Amino acid sequence: MTSDTEHARQTAPTEARRNGGPSNVGARNPAWATTGGPRRRRQWNALLREPGTALGLLLVMSLLLAGLLAPWLPLDDPTEINLPERLLSPSPEHLLGTDHLGRDTFSRIIHGARMTLLAAAATLILSMTIALTVGILSGYHGGWPDTAMTGVVDLLLAFPPLILALALAGALGPGLFNVMLAASAVWWVGHARIIRGITLGARRMEYVTAARASGAGNLRIILRHIAPNILGPIIVIASLDVGWIILGIAGLNFLGLGAQPPTPEWGAMLNSARPHLQTAPRLPLLPGAAIFVAVLGFNLLGDGLRDLLDPRIRRPGS
Repeated sequence: MTSDTEHARQTAPTEARRNGGPSNVGARNPAWATTGGPRRRRQWNALLREPGTALGLLLVMSLLLAGLLAPWLPLDDPTEINLPERLLSPSPEHLLGTDHLGRDTFSRIIHGARMTLLAAAATLILSMTIALTVGILSGYHGGWPDTAMTGVVDLLLAFPPLILALALAGALGPGLFNVMLAASAVWWVGHARIIRGITLGARRMEYVTAARASGAGNLRIILRHIAPNILGPIIVIASLDVGWIILGIAGLNFLGLGAQPPTPEWGAMLNSARPHLQTAPRLPLLPGAAIFVAVLGFNLLGDGLRDLLDPRIRRPGS
């Protein structure tokens, strides 16, 4: 064993204490971590006093509750056809009227929230899993794995993501599951590049050096030290990207590649309402408004989470 390694093992606990962290070797000291419960509560309170963040949280929670509780709400069957009541105007019986097949529009909007949000959540989880795996392994190991993964990422970034997702969804065939696979296959690319950059910075931190000097293996360092310490930026990236994922999935469904009739989904509802744009403009406007509200809510909430988790941003009351 070299003298440099011996020196690192002897000085790591002292350096950790000097930096304000625990005295054990390899202690985690994330840049975005909280400095105490009261301070974090003050930050949350300050954020919730921001009109944009409060509105975003309200919109997101309302959509989530409506989507989750849709099967148990006293709503009409969103797929039941009733031709004698087609294209009815809004009334107490049908709050948003009926569509061209007599189906209750309000019920389809609520059930469409369930389908759209579940599809967006599944796409986000799958794409972020791929991005985390590629980004962390590439940034931590370097060398030829980093070169190979970076080359693949650069190649995929040369194509517009929506066009590439359109090609993949067309090759896989129509269906909401195929749309989620196609969107996940292209949405991870930009995230992987960002996560790689964050990992490159994290692996040079003193707590990683101390963990390596104590004999920790690569897997332990990645799982116990690097991954938790880059969680804050990843949460911000994911929250800000939900809106784009909703737009992408709705666009693919609008083109007829995703959910098939009579499944209530916002993009598919826009597609089926096109012939009635002039005679019943509310039919395309209502699912379009739902998409707008969902994207707006997630964007506002994502901005608030960024302000909360980014240590470079100082807000009043923090």
